[in-house]
Amino acid sequence: MTPLECCKLFEGLSAADLEMVRRATRELSFAPGQVIFQEGDEGDGIHLVKTGGVQISALVGQGERRAISKVGEGEMFGEMAVMDSEARSATASAEVETVTFFIPREEMLKMLERSPMLSCSLVREISRRLRDFNRQYIREVIQSERLALVGRFARSIVHDLKNPLNIIGIAADMAGLEASTPEMRVSAKQRIRKQVDRISNMVNELLEFTRASQTSFVLATSDYAGLVSPLLEEIRSEVSLKSVQVVVENEPPSARIAANPQRLARVFYNLVHNATDAMPNGGRIFFRFRQTEGKVVTEIEDTGPGIPPEVLPRLFEAFATYGKAHGTGLGLSICKRIIEDHQGVISARNRPGGGAIFSFAIPILPP
Repeated sequence: MTPLECCKLFEGLSAADLEMVRRATRELSFAPGQVIFQEGDEGDGIHLVKTGGVQISALVGQGERRAISKVGEGEMFGEMAVMDSEARSATASAEVETVTFFIPREEMLKMLERSPMLSCSLVREISRRLRDFNRQYIREVIQSERLALVGRFARSIVHDLKNPLNIIGIAADMAGLEASTPEMRVSAKQRIRKQVDRISNMVNELLEFTRASQTSFVLATSDYAGLVSPLLEEIRSEVSLKSVQVVVENEPPSARIAANPQRLARVFYNLVHNATDAMPNGGRIFFRFRQTEGKVVTEIEDTGPGIPPEVLPRLFEAFATYGKAHGTGLGLSICKRIIEDHQGVISARNRPGGGAIFSFAIPILPP
């Protein structure tokens, strides 16, 4: 139970102001589920919860009622009726046995004229409620955007999975023909393997995307050269199968950074895979490293066609894709998130004469 003087609205009022409030207040009791006021009712006054709890709800869409907030002991509701003469914009219902302090609108307006402290307190409480509402609204907008993103991804992934699955089906049928030659079976096996790799990459990007959006990861003190040098050898071996040459223009610096090796490796592989996809007939990928202003900077440059100017501003957004007919469009978005989780920045630009340059910088730990 909350005494009248302990309600948030009346905190700090003088004894005289509290006595004035007591004279204007009456107690009302409500059974569980009972409507205190209905959306559209005349705004006749303000309530403060003495005991129990109240749910505020409103109609949304076509007749659907949605809970907006809950009001606990010591908190006020229906305050907008004091500020204007409009009808109630929501419905208030008792969640449990509830008792409220009720102050009629006319009495409240008189008290506000007499007590500047009460006026300030009301403005402060309304401001606090608006801030709470804004925080809730922002959370709901973010959740809505995430759900929309999931729906968009589902449509994208289903569409992208159809092609490799169709190719796998055709290759399997070809390998199963009685008239198929050993060469045909080898070709079918290679085609199936390639499409399975495509599906695996898409699933891995989905897992990485959802993992990065829901969890954080631990950063440990690491030597940048020790992390990157083995990666470069693995990348060199992998892309050579696609007629792509890796050129390391200078060795990565031995700098202490806070890193998650697995996630940082994902950035390198995503950027290299993008580069090789942009060069289906082969080409070269250049790696450059430097230390500057307390950061280690990595540049990855390819000899592909470059990034269309209209794509550059949204290149790191989820589902942005260019230069390839398949993929989820999540790779660069994942790279951006990982680099930012390392307190770094990533950018992209076109190089004169063609090709793209991706650059990311990660802070160096102090000695």
